[in-house]
Amino acid sequence: MEPLVQMKNITKRFPGVVALDRINFDVQPGEVHVLLGENGAGKSTLMKVLSGAYTPDDGTILLNGKEHKQLTPHLSAEGGISIIYQELSVVNWLTIQENIFMGRLPSKKIGPIAVVDYKSMSESTEKLLAQVNLITRKPTTSVGDLSISEKQMVEIAKAVAFNAKVIVMDEPTSSLTEEEVQKLFAIIRQLKAEGKGIVFISHKLSEIQEIGDRITIMKDGGYVGTFPVKDLTTDDMVRMMVGREIKSNYQHLPEENYQFGEVMFYCRNLTRKDGKVKDVSFDLRKGEILGFSGLVGAGRSETMCAIYGAAPKSSGEIWLEGEKLSIQNPYQALRQGIGLVTENRRETGFFKNFSNGRNIALARQLKASSFNGMWGLTNRREEVKIAEEQRQKIQIKCTSLNQMTAQLSGGNQQKVILGKWMAAGVKLLIFDEPTKGIDVGTKSEIYKLMRSLADAGIGVIVVSSEMPELLGLCDRIAVMADGRIIETYEVAEATEEKLAKAATGAIA
Repeated sequence: MEPLVQMKNITKRFPGVVALDRINFDVQPGEVHVLLGENGAGKSTLMKVLSGAYTPDDGTILLNGKEHKQLTPHLSAEGGISIIYQELSVVNWLTIQENIFMGRLPSKKIGPIAVVDYKSMSESTEKLLAQVNLITRKPTTSVGDLSISEKQMVEIAKAVAFNAKVIVMDEPTSSLTEEEVQKLFAIIRQLKAEGKGIVFISHKLSEIQEIGDRITIMKDGGYVGTFPVKDLTTDDMVRMMVGREIKSNYQHLPEENYQFGEVMFYCRNLTRKDGKVKDVSFDLRKGEILGFSGLVGAGRSETMCAIYGAAPKSSGEIWLEGEKLSIQNPYQALRQGIGLVTENRRETGFFKNFSNGRNIALARQLKASSFNGMWGLTNRREEVKIAEEQRQKIQIKCTSLNQMTAQLSGGNQQKVILGKWMAAGVKLLIFDEPTKGIDVGTKSEIYKLMRSLADAGIGVIVVSSEMPELLGLCDRIAVMADGRIIETYEVAEATEEKLAKAATGAIA
């Protein structure tokens, strides 16, 4: 069978780095071809070559029977390539139909004037929404009113609208519930049946085995090989991807009869003005990691934003190391020793136009500034010293501290953010979905760093939608639903079934 697209010996170099070293990759009609590798392995770079965003230094691309030394974004789209990035490219203030037909609005003539044919656009959109099982939404619905999974369906509908032959999905399940994942898989299977080729990029190995047909594994910009998914175990995948044995789940095993320290942080009767958090109370002991479980919308992230001063509280108290805190904004949280590693690292975790060095040193320099952060001078020598210390301590892989953080892999971006808070000397660090879109090797490193923080007496709170992560990492797990804490379990007593039942209100 003739491949829909074939990439041969693709090589791409950046200053001081070979990002892609003679990579071979192809997509057959009606298959899900998984692209697997650690953060920084070259997966995104390869897809950017396919999309025409990057020009390869060597190699060829065979598309629709024609051989190309490089593609442009126009050639790639014209050849049937569509990429759905992890950071979705929908425009929130436009409607669903406007997003789907953006740049290609259907028109009709009224006399000598061409105007947008809204009737035709609406009818076409309705058919597309039916194809991706989004029949509960109207074409005129604002995309800003949709959930993450619904926005993803709009992106898929957009690809279908322009007859994409190859659809690349980059970490498509990273923000989805299990139910939403199964709905997405149903759409993928439907696209396969229509002869589309799907490139599926994910770090969730169980999902790969469920939805994938073939898998290409990359490591450090190099090509490891292509295999039928059914022929590989998860251990095989990890070994080839990482180059060493790693347990798929980090498991914290506390010493027998280990005693945690005194309560170092507690929250009492916290309620938000918007009603998304209701009368939440909990405490955190020195040396432990406290996890928060629950369904999407349960109020976990909303609770952390209220503690951090990113959302207004209507009532409640928070205490840290015996001192009652008054926090109205994130700057006050920083000054009083609280940091937050946000779920959406690219949007709220670091400054895209700042270097690694500046992003790492920023919080510490801001903390030392005057007049609520409005007055302060940066010290370049100090910045380099702070950043280099953290780069070595947590093994940030980058070409230099002057490199833009936006150019790093997801795992190394997360390390830059973690380095920022460690450099700032926070007493309490909140992690919201800390390993979202991060490979198994880097996950293990981040888990160990989190445990070392707790062992050093820094408070660690973790919000995660991955129950195995919470069960393997945390000492206690609080389950939230409808803005309230429903139950709190010691990890030795917790199971996935108990956490799920508590999250849905059916406590065993």
